[in-house]
Amino acid sequence: MPIPHEPSHLPIEVPDTAAQDEATVIPLKIEDWLTVIIMALLALVTFVNVLVRYFTDSSFAWTEEFSVFLMIVLAMVAGSAAVARDRHIRIEFFSASGSATRQRRLALFGAAMVALLFFLMAALSVRLVWDDFRFNETSPGIGVPQWWYTIWLPIISLAIALRAVGLLIRRLRAGAEVQ
Repeated sequence: MPIPHEPSHLPIEVPDTAAQDEATVIPLKIEDWLTVIIMALLALVTFVNVLVRYFTDSSFAWTEEFSVFLMIVLAMVAGSAAVARDRHIRIEFFSASGSATRQRRLALFGAAMVALLFFLMAALSVRLVWDDFRFNETSPGIGVPQWWYTIWLPIISLAIALRAVGLLIRRLRAGAEVQ
């Protein structure tokens, strides 16, 4: 007799995220395609390193450093998409409870705080990039200029902050239409 709570008996719903996306000024396809490209590069770099290691008993030194860089960029690009889609991490107990007004205020507060955080990160990381450039810092693994890697932190942080501002504006407009 099958157990009712077994995973095979639960309905599987695959959400169609493209159909659920809100209209944005800058298309969300940018983050989606960047994610695909970065994942493909990451897989390719790792696969090449595995092949080289298997056939030659040595590895490319640059692959680990480049893989770490790609994973960081991937996380930030995916974070930008999550903010734009309003799927960033939150405590549902607080954000989904209470009155509709409370939920709306928390959503606005959350979007504003995400925007503030990433504007701050973008501003502060510009100093990091400048220091890397000014002091000719090189990467520890392969010795390329460190700013080649750190330049992406303020750029993607700014993109996330702007996505959060866009979310805030959409939420404010949605609230104005309701009232």
